[in-house]
Amino acid sequence: MNTAPHVPRWLTDEEQRVWRAYLHATTLLEDHLDRQLQRDAGMPHVYYGLLVGLAEAPRRRLRMTELARKAKITRSRLSHAVARLEKNGWVRREDCPSDKRGQFAVLTEEGQEVLRRIAPGHVEAVRQAMFDRLSPEQQKTLGEIMQIIAEGLEPDEAGADLPWLR
Repeated sequence: MNTAPHVPRWLTDEEQRVWRAYLHATTLLEDHLDRQLQRDAGMPHVYYGLLVGLAEAPRRRLRMTELARKAKITRSRLSHAVARLEKNGWVRREDCPSDKRGQFAVLTEEGQEVLRRIAPGHVEAVRQAMFDRLSPEQQKTLGEIMQIIAEGLEPDEAGADLPWLR
């Protein structure tokens, strides 16, 4: 039996530079998009993502648990967000007929109209902040890199203790 202490694999100077650049850029990008959506629509970026998720779902509806899973947020945070979106008239909840405890979040016509109105400004903010700064080759490489990272981190939800399953 090996009882030797585990020695951390510290980041090299170059890995540290890349890691910090990634953290800095993603923090700035999220803040940039959040401010744009707050200014143009009075909502945080995460709410926009919820509306888009519902707009892309069949019949513009998803079970609350599925919406939490897609957004990678806790059910409690989702419940709070949906309550705010309901107050604005953009989403409504419906009981699930097959599961008395389950609910659907449904994008309303008003919510669909809000998305139609704010999506052009949001996509322009994304384009200016990210894609206009990268060559087509850099965009392709970034997409491939992010896909590899995402695939490596995609959890096996069967036994995982994930916040969006709580």
